[in-house]
Amino acid sequence: MHRRMLFVCFLLLFAWINVVWAAPLPLPPQVGAEAAILYAPATKQILFGKKPDAIMYPASTTKIMTLITAIEAGKPDGIVTVSSKAANTEGSSLGLNAGDQLTLQNVMFGMMMVSGNDAAVAIAQNVAGSVPAFVDMMNANAAKIGATRTHFSNPNGLPDPINHYTTAHDLALIAAYALQNPLFAKIVSTPEYDVQFLNRPTMHVTNINRLLKTYPGADGVKTGYTHDAGDCLVAAAKRNGVQLIAVMLNDDQRWDDAVKLLDYGFQTLHVNRN
Repeated sequence: MHRRMLFVCFLLLFAWINVVWAAPLPLPPQVGAEAAILYAPATKQILFGKKPDAIMYPASTTKIMTLITAIEAGKPDGIVTVSSKAANTEGSSLGLNAGDQLTLQNVMFGMMMVSGNDAAVAIAQNVAGSVPAFVDMMNANAAKIGATRTHFSNPNGLPDPINHYTTAHDLALIAAYALQNPLFAKIVSTPEYDVQFLNRPTMHVTNINRLLKTYPGADGVKTGYTHDAGDCLVAAAKRNGVQLIAVMLNDDQRWDDAVKLLDYGFQTLHVNRN
């Protein structure tokens, strides 16, 4: 009886020591985004969520779907001849002129580097023959991925309050799917690129995703802004083989919040491993 009591006391002491010395889990960060999510694709685990399924405007984070659709359906070494419609697209621009010629791969790099709306339209026309046909492909891709609360009406993210929308969760799913493609992963993780034309001098462009140069392990994905959508960001980073994706929609502090979310995710996973 005495030995049993000693054994029970030892077990209780051991359990107490483990509780006392266990590393505390980090507290979830406070973020200013209207909607946000932190997603671990390998385990399909949501590490943080703030209105993750709320219907939101995606702005140029739309181009994540534009890029992966173009990679899967297009020919990267095929020649794109820029139309007048593409060259005159409003909003952020790669600076394409009607009649410019370059490979699809160069247009894709240029689109993601500077968020060129003109490049997005040129890609859509080249891959599918028309913007509406390409948008149909984007929506089919969204359904295949499981982004059930997403619908696109254009390839660049310009405002359409009725037919162009998504959620933070859906964008995380789309980004996770796209990052599995080696060319997609290469494009969105490239900080600088020389866009080569067949008819005019090379254009050097810098990726507007500042995390690629400031956050250790950052490997994508896409910024976005319109007046209606606010500042948006899909940020990805990989450390020790672990990929995380943070999505922030309508967030005036998107860069700081991306760091907060990614840091929280890596710290949480490290504590859980230990």
